[in-house]
Amino acid sequence: MADVARLAGVSGQTVSRVANGRQNVDDLTRARVKDAMRQLGYRPNGAARALRSGEFRSIGVIVFELSTFGTTRTLDAIATAATARGYSVNLMPVLAVSRQAVADAFTRLGEQAVDGVIMMIEAQVLEEMQVPVGLPVVIVHAGAHYDHPVVDTDQAQGARLATEHLLELGHRTVWHVAGPSSSFAADQRRRSWEQTLRDRGCDVPAALFGDWSSASGYEAGCRLAADPDVTAIFVANDQMALGVLRALHAHGRSVPGDVSVVGFDDMEEAAQFWPPLTTIRQAFTDLGRRSVDTLLAELHATTHHHAPYAVPTTLILRNSTATPT
Repeated sequence: MADVARLAGVSGQTVSRVANGRQNVDDLTRARVKDAMRQLGYRPNGAARALRSGEFRSIGVIVFELSTFGTTRTLDAIATAATARGYSVNLMPVLAVSRQAVADAFTRLGEQAVDGVIMMIEAQVLEEMQVPVGLPVVIVHAGAHYDHPVVDTDQAQGARLATEHLLELGHRTVWHVAGPSSSFAADQRRRSWEQTLRDRGCDVPAALFGDWSSASGYEAGCRLAADPDVTAIFVANDQMALGVLRALHAHGRSVPGDVSVVGFDDMEEAAQFWPPLTTIRQAFTDLGRRSVDTLLAELHATTHHHAPYAVPTTLILRNSTATPT
């Protein structure tokens, strides 16, 4: 810093202000200091700043199932929101679904000096896991039960919107292709579908289970296509819905003439399916922003309120649903 100050012709205090992003430096002086930093290859010491301020400006994210659409979109939204608030993101994937694996992830993040952690839980086996005391943590998944803030898409609302849409078109009941039984999100969607049917006095068919992939959707779709009573299907994500559509076409069941199909996620390709897919849109940008804002509020709060927050969903109408013939 002394070398930068000499080259720029300013005080060391002025260099410190520029390095720390303070606003009480005029534009010409700031430009001269930054030019001197570039010439000398000077970079502010983040660790030293963290020791002084008590903040590392870094958020850890523990995540399961990196390959799923919802996870990748949520991660993108979290990274965007964190960057906008001046924080970096340290990603820590958990490859084994176990309490020990998550505990190890917390330990590694602690060694890498993060201010707090956003944990994207997908596996229900972790519901009783102990989160480290003293570390601000936000949980992303509405099915979780922890003494920490919980933020998620309103999974139950989305499933209810999908099921009600099909019933209001005139279908007597709705079949369901669910996600894996270990998934919080899949469980929330399946329970809401079932409850909506019961509330309407409809028969509740047995749910079929997939693994979020289009291949598993195709397998379930083949079973449903063989049943002439099936006229409406709610699928727990768009990728499986793609497989269901293919299976129905392969078995000569037209969509939406014979069978109506609703997905969940509103992935970009959903509008390009044939027919274009009616689906439930998740507001991933809002989810990421809310998760980051909640964590940063925890960092500076003197009292903590842990009421869960559910980001609303939206029914997107396209051509895969219609009145039954």
